[in-house]
Amino acid sequence: MGELSIKRHSSDFKKGVQAGISIGIGYFPIALTFGLLAKSSGLSIVETVLMSLLVFAGASQYISLSLLSYGTGIMEIILTTLIVNIRHFLMSTTMNEKCEEDRLVNKMIYSFGITDETFSVAATKEGTVTTPFMFGLIAVSYSSWVVNSGIGHLVGASLPKTLQESMGVALYAMFIGLLVPSLKKSRKVAMLAVLAGVFNSIFTIEKWLAPGWAIVSATVLSAVVIEAVELLNRKRGIQHEK
Repeated sequence: MGELSIKRHSSDFKKGVQAGISIGIGYFPIALTFGLLAKSSGLSIVETVLMSLLVFAGASQYISLSLLSYGTGIMEIILTTLIVNIRHFLMSTTMNEKCEEDRLVNKMIYSFGITDETFSVAATKEGTVTTPFMFGLIAVSYSSWVVNSGIGHLVGASLPKTLQESMGVALYAMFIGLLVPSLKKSRKVAMLAVLAGVFNSIFTIEKWLAPGWAIVSATVLSAVVIEAVELLNRKRGIQHEK
């Protein structure tokens, strides 16, 4: 019985590794770019790799680089990261129902590795997702992100200083690349992005808030306004139907 259990766990782990290979390949250019930008932002290779090791969240790490370049304080960065990654609470709740029952410590370990990509693969897998499968899936994606972040920093160190300094432009290009697909799919996202940009500009230009707090406040305020407008529209729609 023990041998059968070991074989099953080994098989599930291999399946997880196989499923994670495509994610690892997809992370390669993004992590590499993060390492390059981290170098141009003044982070050491140790700081760059540690951020990928401890955070493991692409969008949040890119935003952190932008905030660090503004000289933003630690609390603003933490709050911004919380807002950006708040969707992970929903993903983790879903995965808790999808995954097999196991010790809390095992769930805590692999829940750290839940990203948009690993969640998509695990959530669409037929049947119950086993712990070995999750470990295999996350081992590949996590390793790819961390290792390629370090490689990107090393590559950036070999670039001419002028090119390193100009890499900051790539940070904004990356944000646009992440935002545009969502804008095409949802008018709500487009309105949210525009409104957040307006609020952030007002807060920054008028110097009402520091850059970091301006981003946090603009994000929260725009989300509240958009949701309030949508709620009012729903109520009006219900009243018209009556």
